[in-house]
Amino acid sequence: MNEERTRAILAASMAATFKPDYMTNDKIEAATKGHGSLVIPAFCAANSLAEDTFGGMSSPEMRLMSGITMIDASLPHIPLDLVIEKAVKETMQAGASPENAALLVASLAYFCGTCARAGVPMGNRKLGAIARMHSGAARTSAIALVTSKFTHRVPAFPAYMAVYEQLMDKKLTSVDGSILPPFIAGGAIYGHSSLGEDYNFPELARNAAKIGTEAMMKSMNGAGISAYPLWPAFIGATVAMELVHPDAFLGEEFGAFGSVDSAYLAGKGAIEAAKLPEKLHVRGSKDEFDTARVIGDFGLILKDIGGPSVIGSMALNEIFAGFEESPVIGAGFSGGPVNPPLGHLCGDVLPTLRLLMKFDGDVFQVAEKIKDYKMRSFIDPEMSLCALNTITRKAEEVSRGPVSRACILASEDVRDRAIYRRAMDAYDLIKSGKKVEDVARILDDKRKAYVEERGSTVLSGFTGKKISLQFTALRPQARRTDKFTDKFWGFDSYISYDVQIDGKKYHIEDLSAKTVPEFALEGKGRDDPDMGTAIFAGAVLAQELQYIGHTIINITVPAAIAAVLGEDEKAASKMAESGAYLTRAIPGARKNALEVARIARRIYSSLTAPAEGMP
Repeated sequence: MNEERTRAILAASMAATFKPDYMTNDKIEAATKGHGSLVIPAFCAANSLAEDTFGGMSSPEMRLMSGITMIDASLPHIPLDLVIEKAVKETMQAGASPENAALLVASLAYFCGTCARAGVPMGNRKLGAIARMHSGAARTSAIALVTSKFTHRVPAFPAYMAVYEQLMDKKLTSVDGSILPPFIAGGAIYGHSSLGEDYNFPELARNAAKIGTEAMMKSMNGAGISAYPLWPAFIGATVAMELVHPDAFLGEEFGAFGSVDSAYLAGKGAIEAAKLPEKLHVRGSKDEFDTARVIGDFGLILKDIGGPSVIGSMALNEIFAGFEESPVIGAGFSGGPVNPPLGHLCGDVLPTLRLLMKFDGDVFQVAEKIKDYKMRSFIDPEMSLCALNTITRKAEEVSRGPVSRACILASEDVRDRAIYRRAMDAYDLIKSGKKVEDVARILDDKRKAYVEERGSTVLSGFTGKKISLQFTALRPQARRTDKFTDKFWGFDSYISYDVQIDGKKYHIEDLSAKTVPEFALEGKGRDDPDMGTAIFAGAVLAQELQYIGHTIINITVPAAIAAVLGEDEKAASKMAESGAYLTRAIPGARKNALEVARIARRIYSSLTAPAEGMP
């Protein structure tokens, strides 16, 4: 490698990573204050909990792993109070509102091993309430809950309506309160005896959660969206726990004394209605959770948490993307296989916390496991790890800790290699006579081919069918005519492709503006059992390409190389954006490319001719 090439590649690489903001078009500075996303507050909450729970690797005396669970204690404060209070404050400093901070901290504390509830009268403590009280949020009820945003979002009202209609019709339990003698309801004869523990509690909890979950799923379908099951189950269980005695234990037929409570039966009813799997497994750590237990416990947490906003619901949805079963349960997008925008990237928080527990706080071992599952879970793992690096480096500007550090360690080498390869290609292509515009286009062409090949393999594994897909058109303006969408194809994409499913050939023309509306509104193709799969396959791979605004190195790196080789910085950034017909999905790249090009030229000049007095 000649000296000029070495210096050019070094300068471009260092400039592209000068700060996290230059790696992306996503507005991550806004995320530091919670505007539209709670991804950075989620990492801050996790960092705080991890620091207090696990301490430093070399300071076992500082660890609280054995002391943060709920206990029946006649004490005004327990160690958990201190941990939750600090985490809530740091989460709010990162931009989360009190209600959303309480939700994030309680949810992550639960997965650190904290019980959702503990206590008897006078010693009663619940995790959601502790987090809410430390945040200063107002107490409300499950009526304030709203599903995550799946194009639309649905408030909890349908669940309440369905449950309370059944309640008034006396259909939720075989026990008729109107015939009970005085002094039965409300006392030990009911609540700690057969009528309650063997009959009423299990019936009411299970049936209410089931009815509420079903109502939420029907309402989502009625709003014209898919009934992704996780949030309906959350809301169904929460509405049930608003109604049912939350600390009630059940009779021996359900398990040994103290092992099965009303929340568990609410979770059972919810997962039955939502058709969720019985077990959930954390990515990387392989920790197994009983789904009914988790859903029921979150019913307890959510009923006390206050009124989180829709971005709080979205963040919790993405935290659950840390489970391997996330595509089945309708959790967030950040578990793969598609790389989502940076605002969704909470899916690595849960695995990292559980891996820190597994490896006793050793961030290097944790990093290897994160990298391993990311490499296996995504269509484009290189881009996935670049995106993770960007958001965790930004989170570290707000609050540092073991979670963000482990994620940076997992992704740093892959990010550096991704930039290095593009810098080498850009240098060689420009030296061979290619224009900056041509270089960016070539890099985008390479990514498209990679996504087609690897994406076809991933889809084949997911569906159990042999799928092969190649795009025939990816361009802007499927139906619009304005100048903005003509430039940025992600806002109105014309997508066409050829796809084979077990040897059966399909050509899909104009997926977004023609094929999908015809399928949904006119029934065109619905008589073909493979047509849904053909649409699904194209939607997955197209969105993998559309969401590339999270990592724009196919624009910034060519612009930087061109600048150090003598091209005007403004011209280089403009041409790089123009050529990157896929990476130019949303606006912002030209500005970042200009900054990167300027920094690269400064670094290159210093490498070539150091300032006076420097060695």
